[in-house]
Amino acid sequence: MWKWKPLAAALLCGLALHGAASAKADPQKVLRVAFDAADDGFDLVKTNNSLYSTWVGQGIYEPLLQYDYLARPVKLVPNTAESMPDVSADGKVYIFHVKKGIYFTPDPAFKGAKRELTAADYAYTIKRIMDPVNRSPAASSFEGRIAGLDELVATARKGGRFDYDAPLQGLQTPDKYTLRIELTRPDPTLLYTLAIGQTGAVAREVIEHYGQETRSHPVGTGPYMLKEYIPHSKIVLEANPDYRGFVWDFQSTGDKWDEQLIKEMKGKQMPQVGRVEAYIIEEHQSRWLAFGGGQIDADWVVDTVTNKVLDKGRLKPEFADKGIRLYRFVNTDLVYAIMNFRDPVLGGYTPEKIALRRAIVMAYNLDEEIVQARQGQAIHAQSAIPPGIPGYDPAYRSSIGYDPELAAKLLDYFGYKKGKDGWRTMPDGSPLVIKMSTSPSARDQLLSEVWKRSLDKINVRMEFPVASWSDNLKAASECKLMMWALGTTFGIPDPFDFYDTLAGSNIGQGNIGCYDSPAFNKLYAQTRVMPDGPERQALLTQMSRQVEADTAVVMQLHRYRNWLIQPWVKGFKQHPFQYNNWKYLDIEQH
Repeated sequence: MWKWKPLAAALLCGLALHGAASAKADPQKVLRVAFDAADDGFDLVKTNNSLYSTWVGQGIYEPLLQYDYLARPVKLVPNTAESMPDVSADGKVYIFHVKKGIYFTPDPAFKGAKRELTAADYAYTIKRIMDPVNRSPAASSFEGRIAGLDELVATARKGGRFDYDAPLQGLQTPDKYTLRIELTRPDPTLLYTLAIGQTGAVAREVIEHYGQETRSHPVGTGPYMLKEYIPHSKIVLEANPDYRGFVWDFQSTGDKWDEQLIKEMKGKQMPQVGRVEAYIIEEHQSRWLAFGGGQIDADWVVDTVTNKVLDKGRLKPEFADKGIRLYRFVNTDLVYAIMNFRDPVLGGYTPEKIALRRAIVMAYNLDEEIVQARQGQAIHAQSAIPPGIPGYDPAYRSSIGYDPELAAKLLDYFGYKKGKDGWRTMPDGSPLVIKMSTSPSARDQLLSEVWKRSLDKINVRMEFPVASWSDNLKAASECKLMMWALGTTFGIPDPFDFYDTLAGSNIGQGNIGCYDSPAFNKLYAQTRVMPDGPERQALLTQMSRQVEADTAVVMQLHRYRNWLIQPWVKGFKQHPFQYNNWKYLDIEQH
């Protein structure tokens, strides 16, 4: 028996307000943005936790669903799907109908033919995520969930090849435009997963044509297409001339920001921006100078210049008087440091290894980082779950607090004694050196100084190997870095968007700390598919406590995002999960 979810009916009514319109992007309207780290290419199935790859990819690829631009709390709406899906009474079968007349951007892989988007493209994309050869971080979103898919993956691991043409109970396309997904059990996160960039449709012909070069040849159906790509330097996108377009007509949440956006944008045919230029500028001062000179149209305030721009969270008058606007919120993110569980010095599950990791966490002066390196623009992360994500508990407090004196005693007890030079040694007397990988930016230099001062207090020597962010990511993905601090931004409103990166099954494909705790893995499997509620909340608390018991990571902070928007940019609002907002913006002549 089938039932139509009440949410779907409501969304379908709203769909009429956002009906298709021919795209009217103006090539003279150029949006210029900056990324503070390099991307990891634009094959989103393969990219390894790169925010900027996802950011660009969301402008190129289209998932079945997307988020309403203004709605908070966030709300899913159809994208390439005609409507929200039909869902079976038991919550295990979802049927989507893909809109007709949507086309991929022209590419040599299509051999001159016009290529229409079909349901089979979405089935293929999900299978690609699960193909073991791709080592996709998104694979955990589907493992154990789609009927028959795990068996197909197991066969591929044994035989060395994934059979994309094998019949699959859980992914069926009864006709060109219909996708039937059958789950092994109800999954409350499925619809959110079908709105992430990684599930944006790709064409099989493109993937097979470009082989190992798919990262630099993204081909989608979205509002933009890649025009120029200089790795580690510059990314240029141009409006897709065949994009179907839409009319800007969203409902206000009732706040003044939304009301102003509606005055600026209501009724416009979108997209308006005809060209996007993204520059990789890792040095914060350079980014700030570019924004101040009008060369960047919108950017978040970097830590090192916060005090120049903000006064107690408000934009200083000298900037407000220029028409610059501030959009401020606590980001749904987590800044943390991995500690490699395969590292011979730091890794392992024996008491002395746990003691070493715990002493490092206890010695780290997070308040100093927040005040000195981040100019007060962050809050302590008591657990992995930030405000705004279901499962966040404002009353939760980590069991590992700042206490360098106790950390020193812990090291003494487990045999990390001081040598003649004053630095601690391993229990066997060999040198103890903690290597924290970093990048060549002013902020990272400040953070390295905070780390060194913190561990100096417990007589632990630190070194700071320097490499680009993308090189560090690659090495971490191969379990080669001892420690590395990084930030992750949640892609869906669910805590497992981070906890997936701690599951043992995801080592090498998202789990870059190579953590593999049987106790955590058991809780992970049990909690992953549960709906929100008291039972799930209790298990999430147990997961947080297990991470602390193993001292798997250094939980650091959640950042404020202070977006500065130039006066000529109209329609700007930053969504917590759908990072790319380019198709919703307009640029006035200036």
